[in-house]
Parts: sequence; structure tokens; C-alpha cells
Amino acid sequence: MAPAKARELDLTGLRLAAGEGRRLDLEVEIDPVILASERYTADPATVPVRLEISRMLGGGHALRLRFSAALAGPCMRCLRDAAPVVEVDAREVDRPGEGEELESPYVHDERLDLASWARDAFVLGAPAKVLCREDCAGLCPVCAADLAEVGPGHSHERAPDPRWAKLSELKLD
Repeated sequence: MAPAKARELDLTGLRLAAGEGRRLDLEVEIDPVILASERYTADPATVPVRLEISRMLGGGHALRLRFSAALAGPCMRCLRDAAPVVEVDAREVDRPGEGEELESPYVHDERLDLASWARDAFVLGAPAKVLCREDCAGLCPVCAADLAEVGPGHSHERAPDPRWAKLSELKLD
């Protein structure tokens, strides 16, 4: 049986007693994200997730979300296709009325915004630099040649210092 696709989940519909928990295998669509002005998507776009929900004594829920997906988009050094895998293991606690630090921004009126939580957790788990490979050399800052293709000996002659330009006009005999 295929996992159910969900954007939102009604926590009251689970009918959990205090101290009781449930593990759900779901699918959630992760919306594209913009990082360093480039568009990145989750691969696959609809990700299988494992959601663990526990009802706490005194009310509220403890939540755990786990999944794995590739972050597909351009390499931040050479612009080739990159797809590093992001492993997500996120936790949230929601105890309404117990203070801001114990209220989840993803739970409103006993409804869990699973899509927003998954997207935010995916972005937080993403690497600081999305690279096609760890040793990507990038592009030459002068001519934009791919440094992996042209090799380590690639270089350009330095432009003369403009402060010395008048000396080139001197005629020495």
C-alpha cells in the first residue's frame, strides 16, 4: 500500500491518549526553494516521510519528521547540475499556552502544516554550498572556463597597473 499524500494533518483525528504515539508513513510535496538567487528542488518532488507523533501528558504533541531527498539545482561553483542528498531528522514540540518556545509554528488549532515543516527542515538540512562534487574547482573568474576541464595550469597575464600607464609613453634612446 502506497503512503498517503499529505500537506496538512489533523492531529485530533488521530485520537491519541496521553502518552500514546503513532508512526505514520506519508508522502509530502516539497516546494522549490531559492538559495543564493538560484532555484533548487527536492528530488523526488514528492518525498516519502516518516512522521512520529506522541501525545504528551497535560496536552500537546511531540513530533519527529524523518526523510531523505536530493537538493537538485546548479552547482554554486561551476553551474553544472548538482544533487547532494539531504538527510532530515527534525523534531518539534507543541504545548499550547506553555510559552512561545514550546509552541510549534507548524501546529495551529491541532492541525500540523506538514508541507511547511518538511520544506523548512529540508532547507535547514541543506549544505551551505550546493556543489556538484566536493572538489569542484569552479569557473575561472576572468574567462569563465571550467577549471576542472582546463586544468590547474590555467592562468591569465595580469593587466598592468594603471598607476604606471604614463611610463609606457616614455621614449628612451
